[in-house]
Amino acid sequence: MFYGEFEHALDRKGRIIIPSKFRDALKEHYIERFFITRGLDKCLFMFVEDEWRSQEQKFKAMSFTKSEFRRFNRIYFSGASDLIPDKQGRILIPLYLKEYAGIKRDVFIIGVSNRIEIWGRESWKEYYQTSKDTFEDVAEKLIDL
Repeated sequence: MFYGEFEHALDRKGRIIIPSKFRDALKEHYIERFFITRGLDKCLFMFVEDEWRSQEQKFKAMSFTKSEFRRFNRIYFSGASDLIPDKQGRILIPLYLKEYAGIKRDVFIIGVSNRIEIWGRESWKEYYQTSKDTFEDVAEKLIDL
């Protein structure tokens, strides 16, 4: 559902606008609500409600007797917040999530199929630079065509 890379900036009230391509997909599927939380690699993960509920079921099935599962669930779910974009498609990301992702002003909004990732500009540039050269090697290891 979500594909592409978009550069945006926080407005003076600290909001970001969801790219119009994503807003069109949301309208097409009658989606109004998101869940956002701490993601991996110092970005934020944003899911539509159905996908969030699916992820939640997977993580709830993890054994709470294992410390790694407890640690992951605590960090992941304690950071979660639900968001409803305003009429212009803007969202206000909680301060603690902006701090986690190192978001100051400029952001990259990345479509990753079933989720949206929100990155601080510098973090995304650094991640992309260090990952792009191994893209083909990773594909060889992970994808069986």
